[in-house]
Amino acid sequence: MIDSDIDEFIGSLRYERSMAENTCAAYARDLRFFSQYLKKRGISAAGDVKREDIAGFLGEQRSEGRKSTTRARRATAIKVFFKFLRERRFVAKNPAELLEPPKKAKALPRVLSEEETFRMLDKVDGTDPRDLRDRAMLEVMYGCGLRVSELCAMKTEDIIADGELLRVIGKGSKERIVPIGRAAGRALVAYLASARDVFTKGDLSVGHVFVTRLKKPFTRQAVFKLIRERALAAGIAPERISPHVLRHCFASHMLQHGADIRAIQELLGHADIGTTQIYTHVDATRFGDIHRRFHPRG
Repeated sequence: MIDSDIDEFIGSLRYERSMAENTCAAYARDLRFFSQYLKKRGISAAGDVKREDIAGFLGEQRSEGRKSTTRARRATAIKVFFKFLRERRFVAKNPAELLEPPKKAKALPRVLSEEETFRMLDKVDGTDPRDLRDRAMLEVMYGCGLRVSELCAMKTEDIIADGELLRVIGKGSKERIVPIGRAAGRALVAYLASARDVFTKGDLSVGHVFVTRLKKPFTRQAVFKLIRERALAAGIAPERISPHVLRHCFASHMLQHGADIRAIQELLGHADIGTTQIYTHVDATRFGDIHRRFHPRG
């Protein structure tokens, strides 16, 4: 009977493979749903299950409105379950062997509105060294669309063309050149003119642009903490912001102002245009909101 096979499979995960209890519970729950579906169709033995039965179950899950992540997880549970049964020779063949799991829907990137982004940036308006440094970091992240790792690795020698361009070493050591922009440029000049020497203590061997009071380059975690602290001061919930959200804001806001998607791809350093096209969905969502608000029959 399929229920006893499920019990043996879960026991194998728990005691032979030492899987986490949460994982075992998730597999068990997903397979019970599958078992209930089969029983309604008069199938009680794992050996009687066909590929069409599995496809039917996943199709029903979709029609019931299950999320793509849930359907993909249940498909994985079924594949692993039948692989186990075939290895133990409990079934003559594996009906899930060639099963294509449902594709997970890409989550839309989180972004702040332009007003929120500007409010956070403009809130860092002090003239002490820390404020000048933090403002420059935030402006460069947003103005250049940098990954947090790219910001942390930024060297003084990467600022080129009289401060108008930035050389960025991205994923796979791929180099790209991005314009710094007026606001980011002003903040960067203000920081480099006086504040940076406070953190480097005049040590000319320090090559990174942004450093801590210990003359060390920033870590990803430190940047994450900094940006959340500055967001909170601007009245923005910390859970809504991260270094990568600022990168998303860069792309989304550029698109809203008419930038070409190919240009945004180059500026972000995406190898695949498909990665960049997620921002078109964000923009489409915005236009949908505008339509609903302002169209007389929206």
